[in-house]
Amino acid sequence: MGKNQHVTPSKDGGWQVKGENNKRATAKTETQAEAIKIARDIARNQESELFIHGKDGKIRERDSYGNDPFPPRG
Repeated sequence: MGKNQHVTPSKDGGWQVKGENNKRATAKTETQAEAIKIARDIARNQESELFIHGKDGKIRERDSYGNDPFPPRG
């Protein structure tokens, strides 16, 4: 399982994709939609989780592309 991917606002006003605990962004984009597409592809390839943050920095959505238990608990 690879690193979880985070889509977060960047300081320059755009959006960035960062692997968990990485200091540098993997990709920078102008729109959140572009960043989500890139991060989703990476998460699928690495079988990891995707965390989408809002402009306030809080997680607003998440998707899992790893080894999820089936059927889901709960």
